[in-house]
Amino acid sequence: MTGLRPDLAVIARNVAEGTRVLDIGCGDGALMAALRDTRGVDARGLEIDPVNVAAAVARGLSVVQGDADTDLADYPDQSFDYAILSQTLQTSTRPGAVLNDLLRIGRRAFVSFPNFAHWRVRLSLLWGGRMPVTRLLPERWYETPNIHHVTIDDFRAMVAERGVVVERSWFLSGDKRTGSAAANLFAEHAVFLLSRNSRPR
Repeated sequence: MTGLRPDLAVIARNVAEGTRVLDIGCGDGALMAALRDTRGVDARGLEIDPVNVAAAVARGLSVVQGDADTDLADYPDQSFDYAILSQTLQTSTRPGAVLNDLLRIGRRAFVSFPNFAHWRVRLSLLWGGRMPVTRLLPERWYETPNIHHVTIDDFRAMVAERGVVVERSWFLSGDKRTGSAAANLFAEHAVFLLSRNSRPR
């Protein structure tokens, strides 16, 4: 999908046509608009930033202002085919609870996040002793909305502990796909498609 951020393009290509989607932390609605216009998706959004909410509504999208940490409890079980959380997990106060809600609300969930174990991040800490500023992590440590520095291996462990099935995963270096074997070292960004295998612990 042209014009979308790389992780959003991956998600857009893998959402089934004609489904119902909740995009949590939807920003200005770019993904929702692409899904509506190219896949015939019934897309709804939740976004904390009022400026982004206004921009999404101006696109003709159904978006409400809300916080993933507190407002997901208002959504009924299995009310969407997909719940999407892109570049938001690491900004949430309680990522485990947010993940549980995603898989309660949606039959499947897409989660994407920046990988803090990428080799450039490690090198910046090793040689410079400072938190890195990169294209995907452009804010300095005191300005970033990221409050949890998650790695691909951390996320894999978290979903395994919760009995969550990883149906598919994609790893990105810049705008290109990279292999899964050493993704924790070489991928800047990860996208996971998840489903529930058992009740949350």
